[in-house]
Amino acid sequence: MEKKNTVQEQPSSSRRDFIKVAAGAAAGVMIVPRHVLGKGFVAPSDKITVAAVGAGGKGTSDIANFFKSGKANIGYLCDVDDRRAATSVKNFPQAKYYKDWREMFEKESKSFDAVSVSTPDHTHAVVAMAAMQMGKHVYVQKPMTHDIYEARMLTEAAAKYKVVTQMGNQGSSGDGVRQLHEWHDAGIIGNVHTVYIWTNRPIWPQGIPWPTDKPAVPKELDWNLWLGTAPYKDYVDNLIPGSWRGWWDYGTGALGDLGCHLMEAPFRILDLKYALDMQASVGSVFTAFGKRGIFPDSCPPSSHATLTFPKTSKTKGQVTMHWMDGGIKPERPEELGANELFGDGNSGILFVGTKGKMMASEYAANPRLLPLSRMEEVKVKQKFARVPGSADGHYAQWVEGCIAGYGKMELSSPFEKAGPLTEAILMANLAIRGADMPKPRATGNGFDYPGSNLKMLWDYKNMKVTNFDDVNQWVKRNYREGWSLGV
Repeated sequence: MEKKNTVQEQPSSSRRDFIKVAAGAAAGVMIVPRHVLGKGFVAPSDKITVAAVGAGGKGTSDIANFFKSGKANIGYLCDVDDRRAATSVKNFPQAKYYKDWREMFEKESKSFDAVSVSTPDHTHAVVAMAAMQMGKHVYVQKPMTHDIYEARMLTEAAAKYKVVTQMGNQGSSGDGVRQLHEWHDAGIIGNVHTVYIWTNRPIWPQGIPWPTDKPAVPKELDWNLWLGTAPYKDYVDNLIPGSWRGWWDYGTGALGDLGCHLMEAPFRILDLKYALDMQASVGSVFTAFGKRGIFPDSCPPSSHATLTFPKTSKTKGQVTMHWMDGGIKPERPEELGANELFGDGNSGILFVGTKGKMMASEYAANPRLLPLSRMEEVKVKQKFARVPGSADGHYAQWVEGCIAGYGKMELSSPFEKAGPLTEAILMANLAIRGADMPKPRATGNGFDYPGSNLKMLWDYKNMKVTNFDDVNQWVKRNYREGWSLGV
């Protein structure tokens, strides 16, 4: 297998120039109709060729599932870490391998149709935007982006460039969310006014100081390229493969990891879009008696965020959504038996309506009415078509959508749906970061946390909190020099 040399970071390079070059190369792509080739031949339009950015970790299973659809050729693999990419490289020896996705896009854009993005959160947007600007269909792991601004821009770009998009929250293709949707629309639990969501995440360290050790960078890893849009910091151990989720420069905490899996069901069922306000409280770490640790780079160890959504066509009034992580759970509903499992034990979703309650596990799996005895009593006619393969069919659905073309097939989590969902998750993170933000007291003795006592009011159109400006710096972060979203 041919291996390409890594292109080193050149801060002075313009991503706009790169896009122009790559887009010009992509203009030569032509889809050949089946009838031209004659009987017995498989036309290029019957399969797509995928270029995968992020070939290790979650990327390993993403790539395997695209291939499993039977209609995707894995043509190109890209990863900044040869160690992480090893399994995919072994599984797809015919695929060309790159370390720098920009080099891959520039050299190979004529030869692939779609891009899978399975990188850490802080690089989702730049890769996805570059792909869409070349007219490539895009699958992006959850959360769709790291910042609210990025989510808004990618949502608009998907419509502008007319490409097929899907976010990697597989539960949106599951049978569970459709069953919940049918119960709701049949009026089984009445008008939903409150939703509780909880998870045992984080399962990585949070609420900790940045490591002070400075080990050598592994020879297989391009650390500068891994940092991408984020500020430069010296390499530290144990950030890769998954603990980057707990650091704000790269990850989006527990919400970024599981929010898209757990919040998608209420978003779909209640037709939610953009929240009116948000507030949060967070767990804290004390490093000595009476001394609270201040670790601004790290997500807090636990949090409870609340979002208020306006009335929609599916609700009678506003909806309050509670997010709880770090092991915090809502009070057990009185309809649930003392020994009956709440959610799935670690995570869960609870809908509270005027006539009853329903709950589900992670991915909206295992939907149940409360009390559980109602499961035997209530029969509702199927209203929504199931996705072949349920949650596992999420990948094949995107592949089929790419083959069909933009606007020709309904997908479970296109950017028009995934964008507002991602924005809500990141809005909750604004409240969490604001609640964890210390302000020195005028006396010079200790700190106050004014953000923990506020309901932050959200201006959707202008993407800003109107009554606590301190958090607006994270709506659209500043990229490291040499990186741009290209809009």
